[in-house]
Amino acid sequence: MELTLIWWPKRKRASLTSASRTDRTVTLTDKQWAFISGLFRWTPPTSKGGRPKAHPRDCLEGVLWVLVTGARWKDLPKEYPSKATCHRRFVEWTKDGRLLKVWQRLLELTDSRQPIDLSETFADGTFSSGKKGGKVLAQLVVGRGQK
Repeated sequence: MELTLIWWPKRKRASLTSASRTDRTVTLTDKQWAFISGLFRWTPPTSKGGRPKAHPRDCLEGVLWVLVTGARWKDLPKEYPSKATCHRRFVEWTKDGRLLKVWQRLLELTDSRQPIDLSETFADGTFSSGKKGGKVLAQLVVGRGQK
């Protein structure tokens, strides 16, 4: 019996509920934003003109999207401000400790509703094996240093 592609079963996509990697999966609720908005100064654009600054909420959601998905900055979806703006704000907020304060306040908000059960936490680590006999290559050879 000859098997051709005509007889091969057709693959169907998963249900339409599956999300794309670039969907806007991270959004702050209005209650969360109200709780942390005091950490971010923002003045709306004036009638004088000039380029208005991106709203900190949008930038924070962009930063959170990158941190949650583990994607590169250049993969930031178009719904967020530019990758350069989000990255610049991320660096600025990390250096001045604002991002840590946001994290602490959001944890307080979560903990006030229902205490976090820390007995179910775990640490994650990434390990890489020594390729091509790592211990053998690290042995000293007489007259020379390590390979």
